[in-house]
Amino acid sequence: MVGVSDGQSSAQAPAAARTPVGRPLLSLALASMMDEVHAHSGAVYLMAPDQPVLEMAVMAGLPRAFAAPWERVGLSAPIPVADAARERRLVWVGGEEQMARLYPRIAVVLPYPFALAAVPVATESTVYGAVFVTWPGAHSSEMSDHEREHLTAACGRLAVRLERAAEHSIPPHPETDLLASPLVGGMAGTLGTVEAARMVSRLPYGLVSLDLHGRVGFVNAAAGELLNVPVSRLLGTQLWASVPWLNDPVYEDRYRAALLSQHVTSFVALRPPGEWLSFRLYPSTTGLSVRITRSRAVSRMNRTAPPPDGTPSRLVTISQVLDLAGALTEAVGVQDVVQLVADEIAPAVGSQALVVLGSRANRLRVLGHRGYRDPHVVERFDGMPLTESTPGTQVLRTGVPAFFESQEQLERLYPARLATPDGFAAWAFLPLIAQGRPVGTCVLSYAEPHPFPTEERAVMTSMAGLIAQALERALLYDAKHRLAHGLQEALLPHSLPSLPGIEAVGRYVPATQGMDIGGDFYDLVGAQGTAAAVIGDVQGHNVTAAGLMGQVRTAVRAYTTVGQAPEEVMRSTNRLLLDLGAELFASCLYLRLDPEHGRAVMSRAGHPPPLLRRPDGKVRVLDLAGGPLLGIDASAVYPTTEVALPPGSLLVLYTDGLVESPGTDFEEALADLGRRLADAGDLPLVVAGGLIDFSGDGQDVDAVGGGGGEDRQLAGLSSLFGVRHLFLV
Repeated sequence: MVGVSDGQSSAQAPAAARTPVGRPLLSLALASMMDEVHAHSGAVYLMAPDQPVLEMAVMAGLPRAFAAPWERVGLSAPIPVADAARERRLVWVGGEEQMARLYPRIAVVLPYPFALAAVPVATESTVYGAVFVTWPGAHSSEMSDHEREHLTAACGRLAVRLERAAEHSIPPHPETDLLASPLVGGMAGTLGTVEAARMVSRLPYGLVSLDLHGRVGFVNAAAGELLNVPVSRLLGTQLWASVPWLNDPVYEDRYRAALLSQHVTSFVALRPPGEWLSFRLYPSTTGLSVRITRSRAVSRMNRTAPPPDGTPSRLVTISQVLDLAGALTEAVGVQDVVQLVADEIAPAVGSQALVVLGSRANRLRVLGHRGYRDPHVVERFDGMPLTESTPGTQVLRTGVPAFFESQEQLERLYPARLATPDGFAAWAFLPLIAQGRPVGTCVLSYAEPHPFPTEERAVMTSMAGLIAQALERALLYDAKHRLAHGLQEALLPHSLPSLPGIEAVGRYVPATQGMDIGGDFYDLVGAQGTAAAVIGDVQGHNVTAAGLMGQVRTAVRAYTTVGQAPEEVMRSTNRLLLDLGAELFASCLYLRLDPEHGRAVMSRAGHPPPLLRRPDGKVRVLDLAGGPLLGIDASAVYPTTEVALPPGSLLVLYTDGLVESPGTDFEEALADLGRRLADAGDLPLVVAGGLIDFSGDGQDVDAVGGGGGEDRQLAGLSSLFGVRHLFLV
């Protein structure tokens, strides 16, 4: 490994800032950090332009393949470098146990003893990226003061250099990774002297030298004989690529474990047809030395030889596990998790069908299934008491996996299965355990009898841990989703009244993904021969905002019913909001409609102005007098404005999500809204249960249109605008 120290302390940062930024800046900075703290691998990440994404710019000490799944990560990803950059703090992981506790996704993929530190590369004003470095498993579980201070200071100096480069419009570029050169060549050149090569060639056991990529740089004659492969065919190749019976993810995993932990590792492998060999791996920061001997006393229990026809193992590879971990972070609901398992896991392990089980009220619940010709075979288990003796209930209760290699094996332990055949011949029942408790069971079914060797069971159980975390989040999301919809439906009007001279429609579609709940409200109230319409937006998009919205809507309806004028309704609602002490503000637009005389009286509290489409098709923004947001000033007044509404007019009220978004000019958005309203306003009013069909991009609009017995409507407005609230009178 190249290690270059710049010899600067933190006090010399200004001088560092004056150093010209060249192509090797990142590589040299990383090498210097690693050399000073005796780390054996590391990487520099830089923020992607205009995206909350970290991209790996350079890596040192290990092949980039070790960190390939994390070459490009979102700033919100639960991994150390993202946490360091997002929270602008040093992240320390002292070993396997701490990694499993803090970052289980990484621990599943890299279950090796090593320590890691991630440090932000940031100035006071800007985050440029982050650095991580790792130490072998022998490192103390605590980080030393010297390591902490040096890494923090070095990353600070690097940030200053990147800042100076940005000031001069010099973008940093990805650089060549720092790895030891491959040791491919002749025996004498590799070992230094001809005599040394002769000495090694006389040893009775095999010796192989691998570089950091796993390529063979030296192999003695004994190793070639034991592997039954000519020495010439081994040089320059990866060992598991040149020796077919070593092409097993389990053996490659031992190579990774040795390099990352810098601990001696070993394994035994069966050389066909019946010779067991022992491999012992001695790692260093430049590669591995492998000693190969015959293993005559090895136990053959729980080991399965590779298929004689050379068929590759179906054991899930490390890259597949990493892909799964990343995909599971995107699963939202329970059905997303089920579909992901069907698409990613079942094909990888050779399964033809799956069921995901859960429990509620001490009864089995079928959360989802795929691949069954007759769904009723699975669904008949839904609602079964957990006390029943079935493999699904047993695994769910105990959290212990169960593997059945044949139908006879399953029926011998669970005779009741004879009455409910599902057409499959082997099964894996995997407990889904999150936070130490079972949250469900994943059942993988096979069309043919299927052996489950030890390594495959271990990998499948590890994958089940990833699925469990996603399922727990999905169950919580679905529960909150149901709660949010129930609360929203209870607080908003289920239908709008039919009033003389007015046609009305209300539509509520939240813009933000997640709980689908917010503080926006609308209503239409008949009031002593007239009608009152209101639209408002309580600050926030949570249950608190929705609850306060319900109180405000109820208050407006009550003040309207007792006959208060529009300005009084606004003042009374403002005082109520202050008396409640909620510390939330609300915008509001209130209008009293008089269709008989063709007019409307309006009062506004910090709400976007309404749009009026006249019968001749012209659209204008109504410039209304108004006051501050509700809930700010107890003495605020809310003046009114009278507007003429000839028969056939259409009045559009909307919330701010339609015209306010990052990078969008308010005036331009309002003008575009007017143009679209002018084009769509002649379409007939389509009312279905008080709601307009919606399909859009998740923004919001509410509208009120009215008058004189003519049908007027913004049918298609929802799809044109991506409406959130549509309220038409």
